[in-house]
Amino acid sequence: MIKSELARAIYEISNLKGEFLLRSGAISNEYFDKYLFEAQPAILKSIAESLSPKIPERTEVMAGLEMGGIPIATMLSQVSKIPAIFVRKEAKEYGTCKLAEGGEIVGKNMVIVEDVVTSGGQIKLSATELRKEGAVIETVLCVIDRESGGRDNLEKEGLNLLALFTKSELDQSTH
Repeated sequence: MIKSELARAIYEISNLKGEFLLRSGAISNEYFDKYLFEAQPAILKSIAESLSPKIPERTEVMAGLEMGGIPIATMLSQVSKIPAIFVRKEAKEYGTCKLAEGGEIVGKNMVIVEDVVTSGGQIKLSATELRKEGAVIETVLCVIDRESGGRDNLEKEGLNLLALFTKSELDQSTH
């Protein structure tokens, strides 16, 4: 699927109109329901194939954030052959009590993988916790940058956001 077709498919399947409370606390009249595009095998595979050239060369691990970043990180791992880990919003309080499941993170060059970025709040929290545990993180990959301050907020934390699409690009895909 070429990028313009992928943009149109993502927009058509996941763009909802109404009144939505975003994780950032903002109210929006538009919402991208990422699970609607992540659940479609052909779209998810095209997303991973389109995102994979953006992966920095030194990347050792794809860190998929709970919950929407996990399917993307998993498919990116399949396409790129780079292992994935799955990052919880907070470390579980039972069993192994881990924040990240699926592999080692100490000293590893990681890329955080997320679906939609608004303010970047959860990414900042997760990056801080992963760094405390020894991960090296400089880059965040996402499918959609809502262009709502996330890029600037992440840059302040030393994180470079690389988006497959901006909200503006998705809006233009239907014209």
